[in-house]
Amino acid sequence: MAQQKKSLITRLIEGKEKSEEYARSTLPTNRWQLFWDIFKGNFGKIVKVNLLTLIFFVPLVAVILFYTMLVESNGIIWPFGANLGVGYPAAPMQQGIAELLAIQNSFVLYAGLILTGFIAAVGLSGGMYVVRNMVWTEGIFVTNDFWRGIKLNYKNALQTMLVFTITLLLTGTMIQFAEFSIVVEELTGFQLVIMRISQGTSYVLIALVAMMCFWMIALGVNYKFKFTSMVRNAFLLTIATIPQTIFFGALALLPFVCFLIGGSLFITIGVVLVILFGLSYALLVWLDFAQWIFDKYLNPKIQGAKVGRGIYNRDGSSPITSSDSGAAIEYQKALLAHGKSRLIARPIKPIDDSLQVYELPGTFTREDLKRLRESKQNIAEDTEKYAEEHKNDLRYVEYNKQFEEREKALQDEVDAKGRKKKRKPPKLLGE
Repeated sequence: MAQQKKSLITRLIEGKEKSEEYARSTLPTNRWQLFWDIFKGNFGKIVKVNLLTLIFFVPLVAVILFYTMLVESNGIIWPFGANLGVGYPAAPMQQGIAELLAIQNSFVLYAGLILTGFIAAVGLSGGMYVVRNMVWTEGIFVTNDFWRGIKLNYKNALQTMLVFTITLLLTGTMIQFAEFSIVVEELTGFQLVIMRISQGTSYVLIALVAMMCFWMIALGVNYKFKFTSMVRNAFLLTIATIPQTIFFGALALLPFVCFLIGGSLFITIGVVLVILFGLSYALLVWLDFAQWIFDKYLNPKIQGAKVGRGIYNRDGSSPITSSDSGAAIEYQKALLAHGKSRLIARPIKPIDDSLQVYELPGTFTREDLKRLRESKQNIAEDTEKYAEEHKNDLRYVEYNKQFEEREKALQDEVDAKGRKKKRKPPKLLGE
C-alpha cells in the first residue's frame, strides 16, 4: 500500500511526461513532423551550423557583391539610357556594347564562383553532414561533427560545386553570346529561331543541373558513390521525382526569395534570415525530403541500410531493414505471433453460473467420471459458441488487424527481396 501511494504521488508530481506512452506519442511519425521537431528542438544548433557553414561562403558572397557593383558601375559610366541625339558627349556605335560588357562581367562572376567554390565546399561538406545526422536523429556535437563532415564529404561537396559552377559558366556564356549575336548581326528568321532555341536549351540545362546538384549533395552524404555513378543516379532521381524536386527545392530556397523581391526592407530581412539559418534550413528541408525518397527506393535494396530512420512507428515495431534475411524475417514473425495476446485477440466468455464442472464425490463410479467429462465438454462447446458469435466485434477486429498488416508488410518484404535485380548496390557512408 505504501509503495502504491508513493507511485501515485510520483506520477502527480512528475506528470504524464515521464510515462513511456506519452514519450512515444510525442515522437515524429512522418517527415513533416520530423522537420518541425528538429527545427524547433535544435534551433540553437541549426544557427551554429549555419554560422560555421556561412564562414566558408564569405568569399563566394564577396564575388557576387563585386559582380553586382561592377554591373551598376557600368550602368553609370556607359550612357546606355541616355538620349544620344541630344545628350553630350555623344557615343555613337553603341550597338552590342552592353551585351559585350555583360559577357565580360559574367565571366568575372563565373570564374570567381569556380575559384571560391573550393572554399565554399569546405563549409558545405561540414554543414550537410551535421544536418544529415539531425535527420537521422543522432546525437549532435556541432563543432566535432562539422569537422568530421569536412573529412568525409569534402570531395563530394567540391565535385558538386564544380559541376554547378562550370555548367553555369558554359550555359551563361552561351546565352549571352547568343544575345550578342542577335543584337550585332542581322539574322534571318530561321537563324533567330535557332539562337532563341539555344538560349532556351541553356536555361533548361542549368535548371536540370541545379536539381541534380541537390541530389548529388544528398547522395554523397549518405552513400559511397563513384563520381560517374553519383551523377547518373542524381539524374535518374531528378527525372523520376521532378515535381517533388521542384517543390522541395523551392521550399528549401525560401529564405533567399527576399533578395529576388528587392527593396531595402526585403533585402535586410533576407540578410538576417540567411545569417541565422538560411543555409542550414535549406539543407534540413532537402535532406529530410531526400531521406524519404531513399527509404522508398534505395535503402530497401542496400545491405545494412536502415529504413525509416528518425521516424517512430505507432505500432511500436522497428522498421524492416535491408539486412533482414529470410530467417530474420521469420524470426520477426515468431516474435510478432508471440506478442499477440490470446486473451485480447479472441472473445472469451465471462464466467457465470450457467454451466459448472461436475464435482466428483468422495467415492465415485464410472458414471461420475462420465458426467465430469460431459460437463467439461459442454463448457468448451459453450465457450467456442460465444467466441464464434462475437468474433466480429469491433475491438477484436481492430486488434487483429494491426498484426495482419504487419505480417503482410513482412511478406511483401520477402517478395520484394525475391524480385529485386542482382546488381551491386552503393555502400553506406561511414557514420
